[in-house]
Amino acid sequence: MYRLGNSVIFTLYGESHSDYIGGLIEGIPKDMEIDIDQINRELDLRKPTKGIGTPRTEPDEVEFLSGLWGGKATGEKIHYRIKNTNTDSSKYDIFNRTPRPGHADFPALVKFPDHKIKGGNQFSGRLTVSIVVAGSIARQFISQRGIKVAAFTRSIGTIRDEEVRTFEDALGSKEHPTMAATEELDSLMTKEILDASANEDSVGGVVECIVTGLPIGLGGTWFDSLDAEIARAVFAIPACKGVEFGKGFELAKMRGSESNDPYYYDNGVKLHSNNMGGILGGMCDGAPMVFRAAFKPTPSIGKEQDTVDLELMENAKLKITGRHDPCIVPRAVIVVESVACLVLADQITKEEL
Repeated sequence: MYRLGNSVIFTLYGESHSDYIGGLIEGIPKDMEIDIDQINRELDLRKPTKGIGTPRTEPDEVEFLSGLWGGKATGEKIHYRIKNTNTDSSKYDIFNRTPRPGHADFPALVKFPDHKIKGGNQFSGRLTVSIVVAGSIARQFISQRGIKVAAFTRSIGTIRDEEVRTFEDALGSKEHPTMAATEELDSLMTKEILDASANEDSVGGVVECIVTGLPIGLGGTWFDSLDAEIARAVFAIPACKGVEFGKGFELAKMRGSESNDPYYYDNGVKLHSNNMGGILGGMCDGAPMVFRAAFKPTPSIGKEQDTVDLELMENAKLKITGRHDPCIVPRAVIVVESVACLVLADQITKEEL
């Protein structure tokens, strides 16, 4: 089991090809209404789109085992599970001997002597379905405090959205299969994915997340800073290799006179710009929190790759077959939102206690 949070605590369990994956979320107040339809809508956003996603499909039906009665939280741990119904471990057997480059296969086989690779096991993106369920409950919790979270696809491969996007743009991205902010970008990003797939290859990209309604001062300092907590949770998403806030690494090219976000007064203290992504010293500064997560290309590709044969201890070649996403970025959008909601629910609760 894997745990996130201290006040609102999420525990993740299961494996890609086990009977069930599931989770527990504690800290949700008694009698809070839980909208199951909203959970299912958000789960639908994680499902693959034909052509640009894996052929593996799952109904993702959530079974609540405890902590929920009559559509309301009981105040106890909410325990739920999702049955894995579409599994085929046979094509993964070869990876126990010839690990996939770019995947967790090799370090996992070294670290865990009894490890057997079946669909990626605990390292699989399949487990993110459980994160979306918990994240949806957390989203409903923070929405009662006026906090809203929305993400979109900032880039896929060489196709990058160069425009400054609003929260409404991020919400509108849900109308497009790639989760791009516009129909034109959706078309270009779709082509980028299909081109990679046609060449038995994969492609990565960047998800941007925008959070509004955060109270000034929310967060902490040093190791309790809000951006550190967000980054820690987002980095846990399989395939995430980078997180930045505001202008991020672009700030290194600026001078202070360019990077600073000047204040002004208009029925309260506000900012002229948001280069810092709404976080200063680990705390919210009143601007929307904006961060981006970079996702690597899917390591399971049809192109022949160099690897090693762990039985013969010699160089080998690997050509992967099976059902894999040529790009996981569109499906990662709702997962990024979900972990952000979980961290914010935990942070809000911690400050209210």
